[in-house]
Amino acid sequence: MIKNIVVIGAGTMGNGIAHTFAQSGFQVHLVDVSQEALDKGLKTITTNLDRIIAKGNLTEEQKSETLGNITTFTALQDAVGNADLVVEAATENQELKLKIFGQMDEFAPENCILATNTSSISITKIAAATKRADKVIGMHFMNPVPIMKLVEIIKGYSTSKETFDAIYEMSKTLGKVPVEVNDYPGFVANRILMPMINESIETLYNGVAGVEEIDTVMKLGMAHPMGPLQLADFIGLDVCLAILNVMYDGFKNPKYAPNPLLVNMVMAGKLGVKSGEGFYDYSESKKAEKVAKMFSK
Repeated sequence: MIKNIVVIGAGTMGNGIAHTFAQSGFQVHLVDVSQEALDKGLKTITTNLDRIIAKGNLTEEQKSETLGNITTFTALQDAVGNADLVVEAATENQELKLKIFGQMDEFAPENCILATNTSSISITKIAAATKRADKVIGMHFMNPVPIMKLVEIIKGYSTSKETFDAIYEMSKTLGKVPVEVNDYPGFVANRILMPMINESIETLYNGVAGVEEIDTVMKLGMAHPMGPLQLADFIGLDVCLAILNVMYDGFKNPKYAPNPLLVNMVMAGKLGVKSGEGFYDYSESKKAEKVAKMFSK
């Protein structure tokens, strides 16, 4: 039975995953390389819990219980000693993930399941960095994690039925809707989403229409809650680029080749919401306003 959770990475996805598990009553160990990153992650969790309270969907007591379920660590080996499940939510970098999974395999208990929140990297390749490929699985949460219902559950080549069933059923206890997916670049969500975002950037690059005009067409014409360029800003343009590169390398199909504008924006440090500028300009007040709107839905 899964009770003790370790989440590696206190960034946007990691703190959201930790928040979700903790609010559902799990004991969570949140790990990052610095206390500063952990403090920032906890601050975000606290802010998001306050937004849920403001909507009337959580009490102050439940907020305290949720925060009380989270313990922070800067050393992975100290955090995973009694873990039933470790969820890796580090940067979308294959080399880094393989290194982390080697460490997870070394320090976590023998029966512990090792999961990754990767958006696109092969679960089979990640599992090969361990000696427990049958217990390695993908749990691709959507951002913002406390709100979005979908979790893609991705089986690697050697993932056992027992591991899949345990994660699939546990995801339901989080209030999520798990969807079974096989191990191909981009899985389902990003295999469909990223070419749309890339084509939107191509449309802008070719001067067909401006940023707001492209987003307005997709919101009003296709009933998307957020335009593709705004969504790219929210995901992070560096993350979009990394996912497209993984799919391009995996499929060798030019339709997945990142648009030059996206490449240049990432090189220039224009990464979207997280850097304060992407396709849109984000001051701190505007950034807070956009996030608040998402939690008010």
